[in-house]
Amino acid sequence: MSQVKLSELPKTIAASLLEIGAVALSPNEPFTWTSGLKSPIYCDNRLTMSYPAIRELVADGFAVVIRERYPDVEVIAGTSTAGIPHAAWVAHKLGLPMAYIRDKAKGHGKQNQIEGRIEPGQKVVVIEDLISTGGSSLKAGLAVREAGAEVLAVLAIFTYQFEQATSAFAEANMPLETLSNYSELIEAAVELGKVQSDDMLKLQAWREDPQSFGK
Repeated sequence: MSQVKLSELPKTIAASLLEIGAVALSPNEPFTWTSGLKSPIYCDNRLTMSYPAIRELVADGFAVVIRERYPDVEVIAGTSTAGIPHAAWVAHKLGLPMAYIRDKAKGHGKQNQIEGRIEPGQKVVVIEDLISTGGSSLKAGLAVREAGAEVLAVLAIFTYQFEQATSAFAEANMPLETLSNYSELIEAAVELGKVQSDDMLKLQAWREDPQSFGK
């Protein structure tokens, strides 16, 4: 188990994501997301799989959060596809069953949306890699509820901290926790020299009004 304290995880994870290039910041030449949104940040947490020390840090972080706040958990469920490996590592650490949730039911066979076994009444923690608007993560949580199980929480590596996601999870009465977040990331980026302090205002403005960024 990593010796990093839970209170130190947000900054440590943020710095780790920056160092391996899982997160890239470009406030002056923004990226264009698939949705067409202009963004000063691009996040690909799948890269953590290729770095044993960082994926271990992430798994330890999830395990600590679960042990301290959701000790009654009975199943760890990963979201398809990026949440699956992290859910597997966490389930292994905790000695718990693991399942994963497709974005939609299969069109053949048993037409499962949940792979693995989640029984009615079981307490489940859902593992996700990234929270943007929260739509896909909530959909996964609702699939668990439809199976008759209880979602104790959705846990993710990183969140952009959009108000839209916060409101959506609150409305669904589904707890959301993340190991790190956008605020911690831009602070770590300045400390590591990834961006200049003058760019902080642009980075903060994007989170507050992403639709207007770059216009």
